[in-house]
Amino acid sequence: MRLFLDANVLFSAAYRAEGRAAALFDLAGSGYCTLIASPHALEEARRNLELKHAKLLPRLERLLQAVAVPQECSAENAAWPRTQMLPDKDAPILGAAAQAGADLLVTGDRTHFGRLYGRTLRGVYIATPAEALARVLAEARR
Repeated sequence: MRLFLDANVLFSAAYRAEGRAAALFDLAGSGYCTLIASPHALEEARRNLELKHAKLLPRLERLLQAVAVPQECSAENAAWPRTQMLPDKDAPILGAAAQAGADLLVTGDRTHFGRLYGRTLRGVYIATPAEALARVLAEARR
């Protein structure tokens, strides 16, 4: 299963080693899923961590070694998510997830993605970290 991680999930994994976001990294390390993030998401996660908890930046960088980083999404792939009423800063996240062929877009951003939770758009299912964790664990048990 290919999981595209939003910046807030990357931030959370670095911030809370025992949390759901960090558990996704553990599962990826065991081969149960593949983690993907865009350069846009990486930049936002680094910037926010530097502002709020700079001492955790080395942990983030270690975690990012397990994340595939494809090219930033094309202008076309960044445009269609705006039809879902996503703001300019979030539209490239959904566009990049679709362009990368992700199965899930994992985001804790309830403000902008909350109404999209549980929906599949261009082949990408929008999920909370808790739901993504449950799906990967269910798949691993098969």
